[in-house]
Amino acid sequence: MRPLNYRNTTIMVTGASSGIGLAYAHTLAARGANLLLVARSEDKLNVLARELAQRHGIRAHALAADLTEAGAATGVHARASALGLRPDILINNAGFATHGHFEALSLERQLDEIALNCRAVVELSHAVLPAMLQQGEGAIINVASTAALQPLPYMAIYGATKAFVLSFSEALWQEYRTRGVRVLAVCPGATDTAFFDVVGAAEAGVGTRMSADTVVDASLQALDHGRSHIVPGGANRMLGWLPRMLPRQTILQIVANMLRPRSTASRYP
Repeated sequence: MRPLNYRNTTIMVTGASSGIGLAYAHTLAARGANLLLVARSEDKLNVLARELAQRHGIRAHALAADLTEAGAATGVHARASALGLRPDILINNAGFATHGHFEALSLERQLDEIALNCRAVVELSHAVLPAMLQQGEGAIINVASTAALQPLPYMAIYGATKAFVLSFSEALWQEYRTRGVRVLAVCPGATDTAFFDVVGAAEAGVGTRMSADTVVDASLQALDHGRSHIVPGGANRMLGWLPRMLPRQTILQIVANMLRPRSTASRYP
């Protein structure tokens, strides 16, 4: 399968204002891609769009939206279409996690987590695919996680949503790989972003964190090779094999020990 040429393509990146999404934006702009940048913070997106356009001579548009809201993802695609822009590549990166005992966490927050991590991915993928299929080419990158490879006690909703993203992506890979559209699920492990600080799990024993740039570079190489999924990093790939070799209850206990909230460790088993 031939490597992709990103120059003068139009790429939509969700969650573009920070972390892995920001790394995608910088990397793809440097490769000559025009960008549709999606996140909640309009001010940050506008600054980023101007910076990338000036630095790389590309076009970058800020499309601020809260993708946890029903219909917001479809609305973002409609706004892009109104600008006369059709994404050649979609990168579904936006997502967040909650950490703690399931019953103690806000139900509304956890339902927003499902909406962003799953529903928005489905909405945007469904919106962009018809034009890609008509064109006979295109690509969708869905950022999942090593969390997709086993259940996560104390991050139950996050693990379940990422398992959905991985399963959904691989199914689409099979459906569309002979029709010109590449689909890739990216399953990074702990990455050097603000993710664990934001989620309130900065103390979790997640090991060495990979750089966001390394995750992005590995994913783009995998996309060039037509892979259905990638787990960046040798250590992460080895950990991904453990659920296949050990009893599930053993894996659950190991993960629980890593992710158990330290402040309540003495109160709950």
